[in-house]
Amino acid sequence: MARDVKIDNMSVVFGTKMQRKAAIELLDEDMTADEIREETGATVAVKNLSIEIEEGELFVIVGLSGSGKSSLIRTLNLLNRPARGTITVGGQDLTELSSSGLRSYRRNDASMVFQNFALLSHRTVMQNVEYPLEVQGVAREKRRQTAQDAIDLVGLSGWENHMPNQLSGGMRQRVGLARALTNDPELLLMDEPYSALDPLIRRNMQDELLKLEDEMDRTILFITHDMNEAFRLGDRIALMKDAEIVQIGTPDEFFDKPASDYVRDFIADVDKTRILKVRSIMHRPGYVAKLGDSVKETREALKERDMDFCYVTDKNRKFQGYIRFEDLQKSRGQTINKLVNEDDTVIYRNAYLREAWHKLKEAEYDLPVVDGKGRLRGVLDYNVVVEALAD
Repeated sequence: MARDVKIDNMSVVFGTKMQRKAAIELLDEDMTADEIREETGATVAVKNLSIEIEEGELFVIVGLSGSGKSSLIRTLNLLNRPARGTITVGGQDLTELSSSGLRSYRRNDASMVFQNFALLSHRTVMQNVEYPLEVQGVAREKRRQTAQDAIDLVGLSGWENHMPNQLSGGMRQRVGLARALTNDPELLLMDEPYSALDPLIRRNMQDELLKLEDEMDRTILFITHDMNEAFRLGDRIALMKDAEIVQIGTPDEFFDKPASDYVRDFIADVDKTRILKVRSIMHRPGYVAKLGDSVKETREALKERDMDFCYVTDKNRKFQGYIRFEDLQKSRGQTINKLVNEDDTVIYRNAYLREAWHKLKEAEYDLPVVDGKGRLRGVLDYNVVVEALAD
């Protein structure tokens, strides 16, 4: 089960005890991080930051070197402790955890993938992946099976007995990702994991992450300095500059309403026809019915919302089709099940917008958007696509 993340008025400050104390007293003044450093000698890595990340969201933080993005992500497992503010994951305030509670959180709830892979050179792929479970004292047979499942998930089947020096950079990064997945974390932290990879391998790893994200039910926080990568991956993006966030939004919101000249310059070289995905401009359906719902209740719900139709899912949110209001009016049945029209004109949320054109022409209504498990995640409107690419 994925977890939400809430960060409220959090600051991270580095320096001596006296320097930190002096800097903290200046955080609410109208001073930049550079000005506070000049005044106190302390480094303000993150300043008065507040964000909310939804359950199951792939949230990307982007910024130049020194902007504070890595300092921020390291607070989410308390590798960096905030000078003030709160960090709440799934309703639990990390700053209040005991030592044993923090160990449990790091072992069971959150995992981190680093830029430098951090593999153990004397261990095979299998031994590297199962290492976290070995440290926890998990029985050998169980940890081997769990590690094998993670290896299969990242596409490394057949490489279990190879050593790290026998693998390409992309394969080593997959090992690091598999290791992070062995404890089935609800929060996955990724600190510039692809920045050291060649462009083609990097793109393949981005595709792999999007595929995994569709299949996994977990929240992902991803750090990068590349706006193209940020837009390609993120449900939403936060752009950092000088320890502060200058804009948060979907890729389309960045294009539509850049918050400042700095934001406008930062996204100037982004080709949105190549990176805008369906997920970035899809919207929530007005109403969704479920198999087994009564005809009367569904009819009243559509009438109240002035809707001609609605989509239908099963109890697991898997897309089943759509139902028309006019059919509900004529029906004498108890449930809607026999009124559902099957519809195979769907599009995956990680598809590029250019892939939506022919499907939009075929669709009788708005285009239903599904994830890798066939779950309804949103709808796509023809006019919205036109507006997104025309701006």
